[in-house]
Amino acid sequence: MDDSELRAQLEIHHRESFGWALSCCRRDPGEAETVLQESYLKILDGRAQFRMQSSFKTWLFAVIRKTAADQWRRRVMQRLRLARYAENAEPARARERFEDSVYHSEIQSLFRRALLSLPKRRCEVMQLVFYHDLSLAEAAEVMGVSIGSVRQHYDRAKKQLRELLANSGVLDETGFGRTEDQAAVPTVEAR
Repeated sequence: MDDSELRAQLEIHHRESFGWALSCCRRDPGEAETVLQESYLKILDGRAQFRMQSSFKTWLFAVIRKTAADQWRRRVMQRLRLARYAENAEPARARERFEDSVYHSEIQSLFRRALLSLPKRRCEVMQLVFYHDLSLAEAAEVMGVSIGSVRQHYDRAKKQLRELLANSGVLDETGFGRTEDQAAVPTVEAR
């Protein structure tokens, strides 16, 4: 069957095909459209070929059914992967308070701005070492400079970042915790 005959047969059976796709997709119209479109693509791309062993309609419905089953299987596997990921996720992160989350995002934003304010070489070294987990020797190789140069940029970048973060006041927690004259453990008077 040539391409024009194939297209003509798909058009003839389109209404019935959509009805069958709905049945295969638990009456979900959006899912049925997706399945039908994927089925048509399989047919037109040649991944599914009509061999004239049955009627065209029977073969077409079999392709739609198999496509719907494949799509359902992919969706189930995706949910399982997501569930497995959620199980392996850090439980402490899930229980993090909103205020803590905002505080951490502000610190991350401040750190990114401070990192980008560094001179280009220092910024590159810090990104390679901290974000890409490279050693100083590997960073030197990537940057095409000597290990001594990388060490110098690394040390200067750390010092400059420390100063920038200290001057920002974000890490200043003098108002929190106990004061110098406050006892570490409150005393309880006996009655």
